[in-house]
Amino acid sequence: MMKWRTKITDLHAYVPGKTIDEVKKQYRLDSIVKLASNENPFGYSPKVDEALKNFQPAFTRYPDGHALQLRQKMAAHLGVDPTELIFTNGTDELIQIVSRSLLEPGKNTVMAAPTFSQYKHNAIIEGAEVREVPLKDGRHDLEAMLGQIDENTAVVWICSPNNPTGTYTTEQELTAFLDRVPEDVLVFIDEAYSEYVVAKDYEQALTLFRRYHHLIVSRTFSKIYGLAGLRVGYGIADRTIIQKLEPVRPPFNTNVLGQLAAQAALEDQAFIQSCRDKNRQGLEHFYAFCRRNSLAFYPSQANFILIDFQCDSEEVCRFLLGRGYIVRSGEALGMPGTVRVTIGSEEQNRGVLGAIGAFLESRK
Repeated sequence: MMKWRTKITDLHAYVPGKTIDEVKKQYRLDSIVKLASNENPFGYSPKVDEALKNFQPAFTRYPDGHALQLRQKMAAHLGVDPTELIFTNGTDELIQIVSRSLLEPGKNTVMAAPTFSQYKHNAIIEGAEVREVPLKDGRHDLEAMLGQIDENTAVVWICSPNNPTGTYTTEQELTAFLDRVPEDVLVFIDEAYSEYVVAKDYEQALTLFRRYHHLIVSRTFSKIYGLAGLRVGYGIADRTIIQKLEPVRPPFNTNVLGQLAAQAALEDQAFIQSCRDKNRQGLEHFYAFCRRNSLAFYPSQANFILIDFQCDSEEVCRFLLGRGYIVRSGEALGMPGTVRVTIGSEEQNRGVLGAIGAFLESRK
C-alpha cells in the first residue's frame, strides 16, 4: 500500500451541485434551472465579451505570474497598494495557501459551524486541530470564538456574509473582535459575497486591514462578477503578510483569459450595481413567500437564501429536481432540514417558488 497521509484517509472530495446536463438526462427534461452554486443568473458584463473578442491568442506562453495589469487595475479600484494584493485560482486556492503557510500539527484553527467547508477541509489536510463554534441564530458567535483562541491558534476564519446562512458580521462586532484577537493570529475574512450586501452596518474588512495588521480579506470574481468558470480570486492584506504568502502561491496560478476577463469586468460597476439591485428584489420575493407559507429562513445579505423546511432536505431537492430546478441540500451544508436556493432572475425565482409551493401542497 502507498504511504498516504493519515489525515486525508477520511476526507471526502468536494461534491459540487449536479450539472444541468446530468439532470436533463436523469429526469428527461428539456429545460433546467440551476440555483445551487450561487452563480450570477445575469451572467457577466458585456465588456468581458468585448475584451475576449479582441484577445490575440498566445496560449503557447505562460500567463503573467504576477498578474501585473490586473494588479494595477485592482489596486486603483480598491485604493490599495499593488503590494497589498495576492491573486489566486479562486478563493479556494487562497484558503489553501493560507492553510499551508500557517497550519500544521500542534497548531489549531477556529471557525464557525456551519460555514464554508474548505476552511476545515484544508486544516485537516495540514494536520491542525479544528475548533468549530456553532452559529448563534445563524450568525458567527464571535464571543465564543474568542474563547477558543489560545497560544497555539494560528488562523481564525470569518465568512461574512456567511455561507450557507447569508448572515453577516456588523462593523461594531468585527472591530470589537479584532481588538481582542492576539496579533500573532491571522484573521481571514472571506468576503466572497460582499458586493451583494446592502446592510448599512456592514463594514467591508477592506477598510480595516491597515489598522489590523493580522487581517487578510478574500474576494472573488466568481460571484457577482459572473466569472466562476475563469477562476480568479484575490486577497488583500498588509504587504508583510502578502510577502510571506507569495512563495507558497503556485507561479502561474491565474490564467491569461481569467486575468483579461477580470480586468474588463472590473470596469463595469454599473453592471455590478444592477445585479445587486435585482438580487435584492429577488430576495424580497422569497421573504414574502416564506412568510406566507410559515417557512423559517435567515435574512440574507448574499445571493442565496437558506430555507428551513423541517423535513428531509433530500426529499425537497428530489421534488424540485423532478420539476427542473437544481438547489442545494442543507444536509451537505451541515444544516439538515434546510435547502439553500440561489436567487435567480425574476422568471427563475417565480418558477422555483411555484415548484416549492407544489411541494408544500403535496405534504398536506
